[in-house]
Amino acid sequence: VEKYRPQALSELVSHRDILSTVQRFISEDRLPHLLLYGPPGTGKTSTILACARQLYREREFGSMVLELNASDDRGIDIVRGPILSFASTRTIFKKGFKLVILDEADAMTQDAQNALRRVIEKFTENTRFCLICNYLSKIIPALQSRCTRFRFGPLTPELMVPRLQHVIQEEGVDVTEDGMKALVTLSSGDMRRALNILQSTSMAFGKVTEENVYTCTGHPLKSDIANILDWMLNQDFSTAYRKITELKTLKGLALQDILTEIHLFVHRVDFPPSIRIQLLIKMADIEYRLAAGTSEKIQLSSLIAAFQVTRDLIVAEA
Repeated sequence: VEKYRPQALSELVSHRDILSTVQRFISEDRLPHLLLYGPPGTGKTSTILACARQLYREREFGSMVLELNASDDRGIDIVRGPILSFASTRTIFKKGFKLVILDEADAMTQDAQNALRRVIEKFTENTRFCLICNYLSKIIPALQSRCTRFRFGPLTPELMVPRLQHVIQEEGVDVTEDGMKALVTLSSGDMRRALNILQSTSMAFGKVTEENVYTCTGHPLKSDIANILDWMLNQDFSTAYRKITELKTLKGLALQDILTEIHLFVHRVDFPPSIRIQLLIKMADIEYRLAAGTSEKIQLSSLIAAFQVTRDLIVAEA
């Protein structure tokens, strides 16, 4: 993941509109304070680091850029101490501004964020702040209004595939067509996750196929889910329960994953609307109960029961 982190703005594959805006800010030397937010693995940190590389030469980097992560202490004392002194000192011999990057800013306490508002305002002349976070709602409104916000959405498959192929070529990994599809599906728009799955699968199995990817991440296979659905709708209760339990034990599947996948199938199967509504409500209940940490066995019986009731209703209607 770090080996292939994009180094320049031109290497970033996603969010062209954001990149062109930032590029224009840089070329006109009018960079505002930035707030980059969105799910993990979508290129927020890479974007700002690439900007910093473009703004500063290698040897100025240490004196001009202050990067703090959630792992570093960023309480109110740090904001009032090191951050304040870094921002307030002017740069000799060089015009331009310093850059303070606060990664994972949503982990900062309310107090620290409040202390930051004054610092940002006071030293706008010679320092730019860039906040990066996953959840915008965890940043206080006062900070949001001082920054230009950019949302980094999950990457689309069209953007991820070329980049994955580049890494695959460089590393000489054997990936099949369906394996590639599985990577993109399971990572759901998170580039870092896609690369991690690719790496672990190729190390474990040598060849990256759909089945290997699913096995490696412990995700139920499409065929397994189809089977489970088939048993729940077409077998009697005890047979269905026995077969699903066997499959779960054999493949080490979690009921939570099975539920998520079956939910997609329910939308595809042609149930009468009223019956589908009942079924989805029941599945939502089961998911809630699973999240609350109940016994998987009981919830599995409940899931099968929900489907059997659905089946009986369909038969009755027919």
